[in-house]
Amino acid sequence: MRFLTRLIDAQGVWARPVGDVVHGFVHWLFHHMKPVHNFLNGTWLGHPLHALLTDVPIGAFTLTIVLDVANQRQAADIALALGVLSMLAAAVAGFADYADTDGLARQRATVHSTLMLTSLVVFLVSLAIRYGNPVDRTPAVITSIVAYLILSAGAYVGGDVVYDLGNMVDRHAFRSRGTKWAPLDAPADLPEGVLTKAKTGAQTLVLLRRGDTILALHDTCAHAGGPLSEGTIVNGCVECPWHGSRFDLATGDLRGGPSVYDQPRYEVRRTASGWEARRAPS
Repeated sequence: MRFLTRLIDAQGVWARPVGDVVHGFVHWLFHHMKPVHNFLNGTWLGHPLHALLTDVPIGAFTLTIVLDVANQRQAADIALALGVLSMLAAAVAGFADYADTDGLARQRATVHSTLMLTSLVVFLVSLAIRYGNPVDRTPAVITSIVAYLILSAGAYVGGDVVYDLGNMVDRHAFRSRGTKWAPLDAPADLPEGVLTKAKTGAQTLVLLRRGDTILALHDTCAHAGGPLSEGTIVNGCVECPWHGSRFDLATGDLRGGPSVYDQPRYEVRRTASGWEARRAPS
């Protein structure tokens, strides 16, 4: 497995410059279509849409090979056509995620998308051969198998982007959900209406004072780890400075992508010894 990881990362020679160019265009495109971008990210679903859509083409292409082996020609051709259409949908959602992917994750995502697009082209070649109604379908079947192998390699790299690098994974998935009060290291006099960074134990929070009310969220953006305390306040929400995700300061609810997860909310109180905070019960 380490050999495969080194092999994937060795593609950085071409994947980095290609990724920079493609990312620049995709980022510009989707950030001029914010509602579409949010929809394709899966903000409305509370789950990355791309991951959901990828199951359909993989299943359809697997079924194509099974049906080809069983000599069920028409059914195999229909399954292949369905796989191609659903793969196009998955690709569009994937590029929406790619628009806010950085660093090594972007480099590997470039390799992933290149392999996937290559497999799509080869599947289209197989589809064209099939609908030419040849007597000998062997070339079409072999082409599908080659495309499936490329698809499998692309899926492997895509898994690395998620499971190894944590792209589109909730940054708070493994944080303690304990709700005990703990000392909060924050200024004695919190400024009104200003995002303020504070710390409680190992957790960093972003605070906002509104009169006598202290609003508090975890400072690490659920999407990619951006510092919300360095963000801006927009219509009662804090906007992440890295990719623009928005969270309601009063509830932690997600109001705008690319994040698909809510932000952990904290309660803050003042005692005789100073500030205390605890994670708000779900």
